[in-house]
Amino acid sequence: MIPKSFVQDLLSRVDIVDVVESYVPLKRAGANLTACCPFHSEKTPSFTVSPSKQFYHCFGCGAHGSAIGFLMEYGGLTFVEAVKDLAARVGMQVPERAPEPGPPAAAPGAAGVEQLAEVLHEAAQFYKAELRRSERAIDYLKGRGLTGAIAARFGLGFAPAGWQSLAGAFHNYGSRTLVDAGLVIQGEDGKRYDRFRERIMFPIVNQRGQIIGFGGRVLDKSEPKYLNSPETPLFEKGRELYGLFQARQAIREAGRVVVVEGYMDVVALAQFGVGYAVATLGTATTPWHAQKLLRQADEVVFSFDADNAGRRAAWRALENSLQHLQDGKQVKFLFLPEGHDPDSFIRAHGREAFESALEQALPLSAFALKELTERVDLGTAEGRAKFLQDAKPLVKRISAPMLSLVLRKRVAELAGVTQAELEQRFDIGAPRRPSQPAPVRGVRLGADPYGKLLERVLAEPRLLRELDSADLPRPRQPGAEAAALLDLIEQSHAVPGELSVAGAIELLRERGHDAVLQRLLPVAHDLQGLSPEELAVEVRAYVASLQAGAQRDEMTRTVAGVSSPGELSENDRALVARALAPAKLVERDH
Repeated sequence: MIPKSFVQDLLSRVDIVDVVESYVPLKRAGANLTACCPFHSEKTPSFTVSPSKQFYHCFGCGAHGSAIGFLMEYGGLTFVEAVKDLAARVGMQVPERAPEPGPPAAAPGAAGVEQLAEVLHEAAQFYKAELRRSERAIDYLKGRGLTGAIAARFGLGFAPAGWQSLAGAFHNYGSRTLVDAGLVIQGEDGKRYDRFRERIMFPIVNQRGQIIGFGGRVLDKSEPKYLNSPETPLFEKGRELYGLFQARQAIREAGRVVVVEGYMDVVALAQFGVGYAVATLGTATTPWHAQKLLRQADEVVFSFDADNAGRRAAWRALENSLQHLQDGKQVKFLFLPEGHDPDSFIRAHGREAFESALEQALPLSAFALKELTERVDLGTAEGRAKFLQDAKPLVKRISAPMLSLVLRKRVAELAGVTQAELEQRFDIGAPRRPSQPAPVRGVRLGADPYGKLLERVLAEPRLLRELDSADLPRPRQPGAEAAALLDLIEQSHAVPGELSVAGAIELLRERGHDAVLQRLLPVAHDLQGLSPEELAVEVRAYVASLQAGAQRDEMTRTVAGVSSPGELSENDRALVARALAPAKLVERDH
């Protein structure tokens, strides 16, 4: 069994938007995100994901749940498999059973993510110490214009030339964990040797500040110039960006993030005061990179070499950015003069010249049209037809409504067709208004106060504490909503800290209350528009209503068979008086 406390901790660290968007493209709709439901066929989006409450719900088919539930429903995973998948994404190790007293037993087989993180951290310390001892490595970094302060900021190190230098850092050099972490290579003959030798070492850090891998750069002209860690349970290069952890504050201040190709570009730009640069990890820009970048800033500038390889890389970045674009966000492309990369350019011309070049970067639409028109002869019908054919997949993938509209208009002009003709050929309907809110659904007011309470708890789980401390009457024969609410109150005692909406959903799902969740989550979704204080007022009113009802029931039992008030005790008469007092129930108009 996986402990409930671990599941709750996992849900607090996972972002359901990242999980769902790795399978389904989402669009912003007010405070939430929407899509056509992946669980049933529909043309109008009714599938909603709440970033603040960390759950999804489909108003069409009723599908709902947390990040765990999504992986179970969409990916067909078991509960344990879904938990392990999410844990791997955020670098957590899943305990298979509740911890027992005494030291933990060593797990057989592959190393867990915590073990990998530990050995990578120790390796980083070893490489940093080796850098301090290597005059050649220090001279190389000084020759590139780097100071000790900037080297320390990025945790730079040096892997010496020996085949088994890491044996000096790890007494158990034969450990499988070193291989699993990508630090050591084991040949078919069983011999082991260090993966990184005679290279400047750049630790790759995730957004939690945890070292998940390394990039190593040679000091001379040998190949490969850069060598990266292999992919591990901690490190997936298509999802990570070098330097993002160090750049977060500078990105927020500048409102911009610059994407470059090399680790040294990032470090050199930071040395000259451009601290908002990051790099892909030896791979093309992926959709996950684009998504992560556009969440960091309103302006993303890709700076690649001006040669053919650089332009191909830029085009790939453009293609993978389209589905994550939003109106108000800008993606641009900067091509520095031939013979320069960001590192050499800023060392030769300084920060002001580099930032001036950034201001002249080509917007995505301009770069796209420039590339598309250069491939054809627009003076011929065949060229215009080819232009439309090449433009179609790009135009159809743009998720930003207003940008899509402007680009369609410009493509139609260049091709010599009307916008209506283009949209008909591209099978594109009229764009939705970017700020169009999701349809407002009326709050259903049922007769069951327990159901009303559970709806409000699912909108604001902190209200569970108030219910737990209240004298909430227990019905003799609880209905489904009452049973679910009382079960949730009881199960929440085992959860440390605050219970989230996603956590509440998981507790109820575990206890078999899925049908109740399906009925109540649409209302809980609507109730999120109320403040916690407003919800608390309503919770107190429903509790008061239940207490009044319980008193009336007790009064009925007390006076049964009594012919006159004189037969009642003083306590019984007080009970009757309380039961006959009018209950104060707060209701909202809808």
